[in-house]
Amino acid sequence: MGLRLKFNLVLIGVFAIGLAACAALSHRLLHDNARAEVERNARLMMETALAIRAYTVSQIKPHLDPMLAERFLPQTVPAYAATETLNELRKNHPEYAYKEATLNPTNPRDRAADWEADLVTSFRNASDIKELTGERDTPTGRHMYIARPIRITNPACLACHTTPSVAPATMVKVYGEANGFGWKMDEIIGAQVVSVPMTVPVSNADHAFTTFMASLVGVFVFVMAALNLMLEWLIIRPVARMSVAADRISTGDFSVPEFGDGGRDEVSVLGASFNRMRRSLETAMRMIDG
Repeated sequence: MGLRLKFNLVLIGVFAIGLAACAALSHRLLHDNARAEVERNARLMMETALAIRAYTVSQIKPHLDPMLAERFLPQTVPAYAATETLNELRKNHPEYAYKEATLNPTNPRDRAADWEADLVTSFRNASDIKELTGERDTPTGRHMYIARPIRITNPACLACHTTPSVAPATMVKVYGEANGFGWKMDEIIGAQVVSVPMTVPVSNADHAFTTFMASLVGVFVFVMAALNLMLEWLIIRPVARMSVAADRISTGDFSVPEFGDGGRDEVSVLGASFNRMRRSLETAMRMIDG
């Protein structure tokens, strides 16, 4: 096996091991960063919904409550305000979703889907859980969700949700008497659920990974070519010339010119040693012939 082949096999082996380790590490880091980006977006959306709810309670509801006796305005309900505002966002970004999923909602659109009902049940079974996160497959791709429990902590909420007879007549007229009643103090009645797509960040991470690995392979090919040229000019050719010269000298042909011994590298030192050996052998042969 030639020196060049051995060198290339060792180089390729070392590179393959390094490439595999680098691929595993970079793939995990890029996907972890993509997931972290998705989670940041989901939390920002959740905080936006909470801010809208707080604004509605503090600055909208007090001005509209006096009209409740004549006409029910859902804009006074924090959940309605948050949902409607974020639905405006969904007009341009339909893959994002916010829902106040409720087991027994006043507004039918808030009724929890099966997977959302499972989240509410989890909050009910473990009241110390403040948040649940996870991933799920949807028709538009994989999504990350963040869910927080909706707990009745304000007695004012029960004014509309205990019994139809106590609730504002204008609200009952709009939504009827069948839903949204029987709520109790400190009861978890639903969950705020934010759903954010993972497709784009993960796709970007995969593209970055592919680009990085292709660049790494390209750099390796360039370095390998450069090293092979250096190996050819600095080692293989000088050693090959010495091998040919040694073969000719071994047959008594001393017409081979000496190697230049300028320089301090190993090949130059080897050339100088070869020249000394050649002179000694030539002198010995002359003494024998003489």
